[in-house]
Amino acid sequence: MLWPVITIAMATAVLLLALAQRDDRMAPATAPPHPRAVAADERIAAGGSLGAAAGRASSHHVNVYARDGANMLTGAARRARPLIYVPNSGSNTVDVINPATRRVIRQFPVGLEPQHVVPSWDLKRLYVTNDQSNTLTPINPVTGRPGRPIAVADPYNLYFTPDGTRAIVVAERLDRLDFRNPHTFRLIHSLHVPCAGVDHMDFSAGGRYLLATCEFSGQILKVDVKRERVIGTLQLPDGAGGMPQDIKLAPDGKVFYVADMMANGLWKIDGRRFKVTGLIHTGAGVHGLYPSRNARYLYATNRGEGSISVISFRTGRVVKKWWIPGGGSPDMGGVSANGRVLWVSGRYNDVVYAISTRNGRLLARIPVGASPHGLCVWPQPGRYSLGHTGILR
Repeated sequence: MLWPVITIAMATAVLLLALAQRDDRMAPATAPPHPRAVAADERIAAGGSLGAAAGRASSHHVNVYARDGANMLTGAARRARPLIYVPNSGSNTVDVINPATRRVIRQFPVGLEPQHVVPSWDLKRLYVTNDQSNTLTPINPVTGRPGRPIAVADPYNLYFTPDGTRAIVVAERLDRLDFRNPHTFRLIHSLHVPCAGVDHMDFSAGGRYLLATCEFSGQILKVDVKRERVIGTLQLPDGAGGMPQDIKLAPDGKVFYVADMMANGLWKIDGRRFKVTGLIHTGAGVHGLYPSRNARYLYATNRGEGSISVISFRTGRVVKKWWIPGGGSPDMGGVSANGRVLWVSGRYNDVVYAISTRNGRLLARIPVGASPHGLCVWPQPGRYSLGHTGILR
């Protein structure tokens, strides 16, 4: 009776395969990755061992921005209306720009001194960080309209851990990093930091640690993400006179670039050894840092001289400098989903600049509210958001 048994087994296998294929077709391709899956991918990127998967990863070039290529939208970002959100710190409003017409289509009031517009880890919400009123204003990215404010102490900036389990509110005025529930923002743990003016951060390729900049003391902090504790403090070579701002990880995960407004350039920091390895001179008052969609270049906004420096990740050198006609104060922003336009706020000129990433030509200068700051381009490519104005991986 062997043949009937084999026939039944084969039929069962065919049925199971068909069901699996049906399930694959029915599964939502746009769902955000599960936190454990993200952690696994991050360990692979960092060179960790995960059996055969790690073996395959080790033979390829690491690129932490591999999922951020042009138009690689995923999950909830696919349903978002393409808009530019501009928090105006001086007028307590958010201007909404249609990138197609390059015109303001809406303005709505928020809390006191809004600093940044931040995409949530799961890409389903945007949050305006109202620093002085101690609130977050949620925005529905499908409609572009605000919701009811959420009480949060001193939200100068906002980030999310790579596994999506915690939000990190950067309480600059209180010298704290507050680890919170990423949905309700209930406080989990408040970490006092031994520096002044903590404001920007980025995470290692593996997500095990983060580096944070301290604007007023010229320092960099290294924080163990899992244990939520400071494990290192680094004084920049220009000392307390330095003013580190934005920070971004190189595609290969080996170097962090730190914009220092006083050094007029980017410090290169080896995150693993926690050591400064060099300085790239860019321009006066360098402030914001944004990788290109092909992960070949880093755009650095020189707020003090009205220019954008284009740095090659491969050579670590400035390959181009784009000047804003008539001068300006390019501050913070992001790259369009298709990679063709760099959108940045003009902090001291009450405008937003749209700049071609092909040749650096100024495409538009759009009037907005007073002191525009952490502009957010949405949607952006990537599987999940680490926060700020859009650090996606």
